[in-house]
Amino acid sequence: MPKIAPCLWFDNQGEEAATFYTSVFPNSRITEVQRYTKTGPGEEGTVSTVNFSLDGQDYVALNGGPAFTFSEAISLQVYCRSQEEVDDYWAKLSDGGEEGPCGWLKDRYGLSWQIV
Repeated sequence: MPKIAPCLWFDNQGEEAATFYTSVFPNSRITEVQRYTKTGPGEEGTVSTVNFSLDGQDYVALNGGPAFTFSEAISLQVYCRSQEEVDDYWAKLSDGGEEGPCGWLKDRYGLSWQIV
């Protein structure tokens, strides 16, 4: 069975975002950081992609530039077992972002989350 990993497009904050997300969720880690070479398209030595895992689910953060941004057309759902867990994830993920109704929020990078 193939492995599926969502690729999240960032302007240039992919490593920062991956570091933040792995600090929020238990059993999470950055697994690989790749950098642009002299062939580009980014500046040589800057981060191109970051592979990371959030509690067993793999993701890729791509520093693709400002051409695309997140929208509510996709969101990540966090299923919680208690109100305390909801409150904890809500506080961490909404810090620097934007709170919405009914468990929705946008984090500081513009990615939408549903905390339920």
